[in-house]
Amino acid sequence: MDYKKSKAPVTTITRDLSELDAKTGSIYESVMIIAKRANQISVEMKDELSRKLEEFAYYTDNLEEVFENREQIEISKFYERLPKPSLLALEEFQEDQIYYRNPTKLED
Repeated sequence: MDYKKSKAPVTTITRDLSELDAKTGSIYESVMIIAKRANQISVEMKDELSRKLEEFAYYTDNLEEVFENREQIEISKFYERLPKPSLLALEEFQEDQIYYRNPTKLED
């Protein structure tokens, strides 16, 4: 998913719990699905940010010299403005974009 084009809200909003409960039958199961997806999104975003910032890395032993790179700051600010992974995962869950299964229910 392209997180930059996501329509997830940047701020937290109040949700109707019955909407989350309706898909799985259990609010706790829904929250766990969203939490696991949020962890996946977080790791993906962190890796992407690390790869982009790695281009600006310089390895010197002198701690007195600190360089301010404008592009690096802009990239960091862009990622800070993105919606949080939990909000992205919640949006994906509500739009049925997450595949999930419960092995205990499959056995029954």
